[in-house]
Amino acid sequence: MSQTPDSAVRTYIERHRAAFLDDLVEWLRIPSVSAQPDHAPDVRRSADWLAAKLEETGFPTAEVWQTPGAPAVFAEWPSGDPQAPTVLVYGHHDVQPAAREDGWDSDPFEPVVRGKRLYARGAADDKGQVFFHTLGVRAHLAATGRTAPAVNLKLLIEGEEESSSPHFRALVEEHAHRLAADAVIVSDTGMWSEDTPTVCTGMRGLAECEIRLYGPDQDIHSGSFGGAVPNPATAAARLVAALHDEHARVTVPGFYDGIVELTDRDRELFAELPFDEESWLRTAKSHATHGEAGHTTLERVWARPTAEVNGIGGGYQGPGSKTIVPSSAFVKLSFRLVAGQDPDHVEKAVRAWAEERVPAGIRHEITFSPATRPCLTPLDHPALRSVVRAMGRAFEGPVRFTREGGSGPAADLQEVLDAPVLFLGISVPSDGWHAPNEKVELDLLLKGVETTAYLWGDLAETWRHAP
Repeated sequence: MSQTPDSAVRTYIERHRAAFLDDLVEWLRIPSVSAQPDHAPDVRRSADWLAAKLEETGFPTAEVWQTPGAPAVFAEWPSGDPQAPTVLVYGHHDVQPAAREDGWDSDPFEPVVRGKRLYARGAADDKGQVFFHTLGVRAHLAATGRTAPAVNLKLLIEGEEESSSPHFRALVEEHAHRLAADAVIVSDTGMWSEDTPTVCTGMRGLAECEIRLYGPDQDIHSGSFGGAVPNPATAAARLVAALHDEHARVTVPGFYDGIVELTDRDRELFAELPFDEESWLRTAKSHATHGEAGHTTLERVWARPTAEVNGIGGGYQGPGSKTIVPSSAFVKLSFRLVAGQDPDHVEKAVRAWAEERVPAGIRHEITFSPATRPCLTPLDHPALRSVVRAMGRAFEGPVRFTREGGSGPAADLQEVLDAPVLFLGISVPSDGWHAPNEKVELDLLLKGVETTAYLWGDLAETWRHAP
């Protein structure tokens, strides 16, 4: 009896599961820690290993691209069909620092399987989620009888994501013609839980700044001069106090300009998730929720912009007292941005807001770090429907929708390549990204393989029938 397409995919995956995991374990042994200069040769070795493995998978083109920092890997496999869409998969091969003494139960770079879990640094973030694409495309070919994917498939796997991607945008701009795509798939995200498969539809952007305030040329006696000269620590405290109103809304004029407001459908989709606020609070190590009035907790962390005080300081910090007017103080702020917000506009607004509130006699300097733009996938985008259908086939059930409160380089791909960004990840919160004992659930990892095996054909059909 002939197999159905889905059973053919699952049979192929099961037959090649052991070899797939052996290869992944070999890659995970490479300590590609981009943040530590001593590991620069390992990051290069990781890139070389992946390029070679992609060639072995069948990609006709697999190259290591140099940057001023760590190398990226580019691969391409043309469909051969002139009507086929082009899809670019993004991920990263660098990992967070890890050492046994951090609290690991085993060597973080000596992968170990316990039950149905694979423990190693990078198992979930992000080598496991990058690597499932290799077996996925081979399962796609085996089940369809094709010799090339149904889409023009490209991969861009960077080597500096865990170091804030300092050279990523320039790399994308330099190679924009080779990276050109109709859609971008980001496999560096996760799902709600093991039994609730989800697709992420957006990530917030990020703008960060430090405001330094200067008063007297040196610390001076508060009895002799206090109350008669401006105090930079007081100015810092007043800035922080003025950042939000009584409803926890950001008071910077123009901060909310242009934002894409939540729709009733967005709220309905958030409400479908099995969210337990008490459990969430325990994860947050907090005792109460707080935030912008009129919005739920999930809306606040996924779909509303925020301003947070990351640090404040100035003056004497030692034991006992030291009665001074300090010469300087500082405030560190970060702003999470949502779709429709322009980081340049936010920077100008913050600068104007601070300028207006710093008192006479206090000199101030504001330094902004490079910003990350927000990105949002429209719920009715045909490519998103393909991702949802493919994941639904793999998990044999309904797929929900989430967003992420964090930020990443996906928006650079969206902006430079002018292509929609979609998220496909199978990691779950318990995987412990950046923490000791990072792991990946093997059953979910293979569901990622299966999802991509279905996805390329679905995307090709979607494009073929698009109006």
